[in-house]
Amino acid sequence: MIEELKNRLRDQRDLLNELQSTRLHRALSWMAAAEGHHNDADLRFICSWISFSACYLADDEQVRALADQQGFQRLIQQLVDLDQQERIYHCLWHQFSGPVRALIKNPYVFAPFWVSQRLQNDDWKQQFDQSSVAALNYLSRKKVPELLGIVLDRLYVLHNQVVRGGATYQSRVNREQVEDGGRLLLALMPVIIDIMLTHSDQDWGDLPYPVVK
Repeated sequence: MIEELKNRLRDQRDLLNELQSTRLHRALSWMAAAEGHHNDADLRFICSWISFSACYLADDEQVRALADQQGFQRLIQQLVDLDQQERIYHCLWHQFSGPVRALIKNPYVFAPFWVSQRLQNDDWKQQFDQSSVAALNYLSRKKVPELLGIVLDRLYVLHNQVVRGGATYQSRVNREQVEDGGRLLLALMPVIIDIMLTHSDQDWGDLPYPVVK
């Protein structure tokens, strides 16, 4: 699949603007790196997330929760609207229904949980219950943008834990979510890149780190 997407990118390079071509080239390079780490769940997850981030990154100050970023919400809606074959929904519902449900029900990838740990209160519980119920309803009612947004937001918390030193390398503590997260992202990325290639005429946002010649 990667080679097919690389060939398409190469064939369409004259049709793509330089920023879009660079964005997708970077995403494919990290997707290939993720596939190369099939025996290392941590590195596979990290590389998979970087591949997604290459498609999404709109500014260099992502300090807010992913779900609160307007650029992220626009991207998710745009991808789902253009996914006429409903491949994203198929991935979330058919391929990874179990891991998606496990992720939704896992408080350790819910950002307010960690805020409450620092503040030593239980304010996160009501938010978590509401978010989990909403996500399961999105799953059953085929509300794909909302569901995908919650899933990626949970994976963003997991990404922060791993990349910012909040987890031990190859730790047994968070093994299941890291393994599931990497596999899920690797299944989503070919779909996302394919949509962005197919609809190269769409506005996919600025590139904060363009190639400087």
